[in-house]
Amino acid sequence: SDGSIRLHQMTSEYPLMQWNDSTNGQPVIALQWALTRPAVFFVLDASSNIYIWDLLENDLLPVVKQTIPSENVVTMTLLGEPEKANGLLGIALAKESGQIDIQYVKKKWALP
Repeated sequence: SDGSIRLHQMTSEYPLMQWNDSTNGQPVIALQWALTRPAVFFVLDASSNIYIWDLLENDLLPVVKQTIPSENVVTMTLLGEPEKANGLLGIALAKESGQIDIQYVKKKWALP
């Protein structure tokens, strides 16, 4: 609820990494690891901002922040085929009106 993100290992109650105020205090609505690239995860906050984290590029800050204009996004999920090396990775965004928006991610964050 405060925008903090914690990375845990299953064998410990203490986080390996913790990013406080990672969304400028906005609650995290959804977080999902990329299906095609293990070091990348996506975060959606309550202000309809999507953050892309690539831990191999920068483990302190997200590498991209994208605001979805005009309407609140209520949830997201990632689309892709991890068994294929084609680098296609999409984000399905569910908006408050019920509309679904699908966007594709740049290959640099999708390729295995």
